[in-house]
Amino acid sequence: MAFTGTPYDTAAFAPSFLGELSATVLPGTPVRTEVRHGQQRVAVLTKGARTVLMSGPERTFTENKQSFTDVFHRLVPDPALPPAKQLKPGWGTSPAGGTWSVYGGTPGDADFGVHTRGAATMLLKDTEEGRYATLTDDQISDVDVTCEASFDKVPVGNACSFALLFGYRGGSAHYRARLSFTTKGEVDLRVEKVADGRTVVLAEAGPLATDVRAGAVWKVRVRRTGAKAQVTAWPAAGGEPQAPTAEVEVAEAGLRSGRVGVRGFASPGCTNLPVTLTVRRFEVAEATWASPPSVTHRDWVRLLDAPFDGEWTPGLEAVVRGWAGSMAPDVFSYAMMFLPGAPHVRGADPRVAGADVLGEAGYGAPDSQGLLPVGADFHDYMQRPWTFPDETRRPEDGQLGNLDCSGYVRMVYGFHMGVDMVAVKDPAKKALPRKSGAMVDFAPGVRVAQRAGGGGSAVDLGQLQPGDLVLFDVHDVAGDPEDPDAYDVDHVGVYLGLDRAGRQRFLSSRKSADGPTMADVSGASILDGPGMYADSLHTVHRL
Repeated sequence: MAFTGTPYDTAAFAPSFLGELSATVLPGTPVRTEVRHGQQRVAVLTKGARTVLMSGPERTFTENKQSFTDVFHRLVPDPALPPAKQLKPGWGTSPAGGTWSVYGGTPGDADFGVHTRGAATMLLKDTEEGRYATLTDDQISDVDVTCEASFDKVPVGNACSFALLFGYRGGSAHYRARLSFTTKGEVDLRVEKVADGRTVVLAEAGPLATDVRAGAVWKVRVRRTGAKAQVTAWPAAGGEPQAPTAEVEVAEAGLRSGRVGVRGFASPGCTNLPVTLTVRRFEVAEATWASPPSVTHRDWVRLLDAPFDGEWTPGLEAVVRGWAGSMAPDVFSYAMMFLPGAPHVRGADPRVAGADVLGEAGYGAPDSQGLLPVGADFHDYMQRPWTFPDETRRPEDGQLGNLDCSGYVRMVYGFHMGVDMVAVKDPAKKALPRKSGAMVDFAPGVRVAQRAGGGGSAVDLGQLQPGDLVLFDVHDVAGDPEDPDAYDVDHVGVYLGLDRAGRQRFLSSRKSADGPTMADVSGASILDGPGMYADSLHTVHRL
């Protein structure tokens, strides 16, 4: 995560510099009033809403790939769960790394799984094709990635190998650092490029060890920077060598970015199949995206003490002049302080007793299969009880530092910006509900746009502005008329603005990213064009 500012002259926004202001009602719904100083837009107020869109110093918001470690502390599938709750065979979801995608073997068979906590397995039972497990993030360029794995047998007849994949675009297009375990008990390293289905050996070394027994754990590490890659391989029982085992050029244009992952392979002639590859640890210590998402604009989102009634008064003018050029934190200042890499800051509010009120957040505590359930509200993040007008809630155990999607919105707009909140929902629509589904009909403010009944036409984004809540029906689950708390909507975020590619990008806390993000791991965080969130956008709401 990064937040950068570009040079600006705050004097250009000082209240004394603004001079006379004019207020004009804009066409369209909801009713908005634009405040200008000459040709310069100063603010936009919306009738019935507290949020005010201010023009101020330019800011750039961007996010890069976060580091993560997957030690497979889950069961996939979990035999203790009923069939309806089982994940299909595979490696599940990596904490903060996205979903593992598996390829090869028999569809629906248990060739891939996490059957014992701490060990993801890949069953090699033929020599026809390799088995692949890759993370779905295909934009990784520079990377420092390490895999720790072992085979349960010394191969007979011919070698078995496992490879750490990088720049992966598919089985016929990728780079890999491949460790071959031979019938003699030796380990060899080959760094290979696969392009157009052809394999080219870029470097080789070995034997790196002799008399390697079944179950011996090895590590392979790739450090890629630009067109250079350093590869190091060593037995996990020893220390990492100071010098890389091999160094290669990785300049293939089509493979400058791609996934990372693991490949297992039994060479033709291997006769003691099946052989099981066990991966115990997969770590991305550092990484960057080829084109990190980035939004630059001069929009600052602030809140009035009460909803705007449509009248531009001297009192409102004084408030707007006081905000002009202000560097005090706004909605986006707080929202970005929960993204990956954000430092933790303790609160001075006596209600939180010195707990962290800012800092990198996760999504929630994982269940037995590694899934991240809903449940982390703003006070769960702080692990403090909170008294709402309708109920007192105690923090949920194990949710320290976590925020689910609606908890993230309530942390930013509620705790930090001062919007009233309730434990469930407020029929008077004066307080922010707990769940995203309830926010559709019970959040304070005004509805900007909504999908036509029955899921017909797309949501009209003509009046969308930074700071708006965007609500999604991601799972397309119909509300239950017998359950007043059941809604179509199941996800909420905050619209951020146009990114460098001109796409409408939003912030939200997501399971696949394990916390707040503006990026595209397991689904692009954009509202226009094809994509999961663009297709499932249900409502736009302005607080």
